[in-house]
Amino acid sequence: MSTGPWPLGRADLARLGAMGLPLAFVALPLYVVLPHHYANTYALPLSWIGALLLVARLGDAFIDPWLGRCTDGWFAQASSRVLAWARACSVLLLVGLVFLFFPHWVLPTPAPAWGLMAVAGAALVACCVGLSTLGLAHQSWGARLGGDEAQRSRLVGWREGLGLLGVICASVLSATAGVGAMVAVLAVALVVALWAWHRAPAPAPATTVACHENAQRAQPIAPTQAPLRMGAPLAQPLFRSLLAVFVLNGIASAIPATLVLFFVQDRLQAAPGQDGVFLALYFCAAALSMPLWLRAVQRWGLVRCWLAGMGLAMGVFIWTLGLGTGDTLAFGWMCVLSGLALGADVIAPGALLTGVVQRLGQAQTNQGLYWGWWQVATKLNLALAAGLTLPALQWWGYTPGQQDAAGLWTLSCAYGLMPCLLKAAAALCLWLHRHPLTPPPPTETPP
Repeated sequence: MSTGPWPLGRADLARLGAMGLPLAFVALPLYVVLPHHYANTYALPLSWIGALLLVARLGDAFIDPWLGRCTDGWFAQASSRVLAWARACSVLLLVGLVFLFFPHWVLPTPAPAWGLMAVAGAALVACCVGLSTLGLAHQSWGARLGGDEAQRSRLVGWREGLGLLGVICASVLSATAGVGAMVAVLAVALVVALWAWHRAPAPAPATTVACHENAQRAQPIAPTQAPLRMGAPLAQPLFRSLLAVFVLNGIASAIPATLVLFFVQDRLQAAPGQDGVFLALYFCAAALSMPLWLRAVQRWGLVRCWLAGMGLAMGVFIWTLGLGTGDTLAFGWMCVLSGLALGADVIAPGALLTGVVQRLGQAQTNQGLYWGWWQVATKLNLALAAGLTLPALQWWGYTPGQQDAAGLWTLSCAYGLMPCLLKAAAALCLWLHRHPLTPPPPTETPP
């Protein structure tokens, strides 16, 4: 491992971003495939599945600040310590995923509902803890490399771009080859990503990075050397402003992610296997849009590009309300156009967060703690989407597999209208806080 240079080359960016592929790969099974799999394969009620996901994700989310503090401690010891924990968490994640999708390996046939819930709950805990710790270490590693807005965007773009490739692979495999092939490919991807991570540039010492960052700030801030108390990030107005935008926008994205398979199969009545095609179209469009968004960031900045992405997403997604049986071609185009908007969603938030932590002078000592709270928000979004939307749909008359007109309209409103309203609120919040979140111009350094 070498100390992170400025600027980072393409090979360095590829090594640093490689872990994004398996991390995103496993996220799709956990947050999209799992509810549909348990409802159709094991006939568990939606309310049970939603409650299980809500409890597991909320419990997992609120240990993230502590896990973030742990990653800060590992970085303070040595980069090799971080990599050792990354290897252990990869094993935990893979074992949990196997038992999550194959609970019958430890249960009698037919499996009792209480047994399924117990095994799924334990496996979810293992998956979530492994995924959380691995994700925090990986995000903190990249964020500690520092750099200006353009470099932060490139690093996030590579990580999230490879993550989108992972989501595409997972969606295609789950639809065409089954969950067994999906888990096997994930295992290979984890090994390759760990190998690349071991050969990636390591974060520079805190003093070196602090000097580099101070040269880019209009008003230098001395780095905070002492660890912060656990809730200190939430006391920072700049962080709270960005977090509010991220939460509103994240819930808007999590609701359709939870409901997309139900919408495709029941509202559109698409042919078997087409759900994987739609997911692939969406994420392929997002991946192809990444270079365009990175160029746009260099010209207009992160905040304006994120606002543009939100506007495009709302303008496209609202049309899903008018779709019905057989409208698969129209839905395919909507997947492509909304996927183009997703590129801004995956680049801007993380790059803005890294910039906020840099400007607060805490990039080398408390980066993990900030990312821990960021992951709390991410999982809260997903937990609310699954834990509240699925039981609400059942309460309002929607039953998977049935063609009741009122139930299908409820599904359409939950899938198409509610995300647009939440995204509009997120865009308004971002617009109101655009000036504090925009970094000041760099100052001239003396020769």
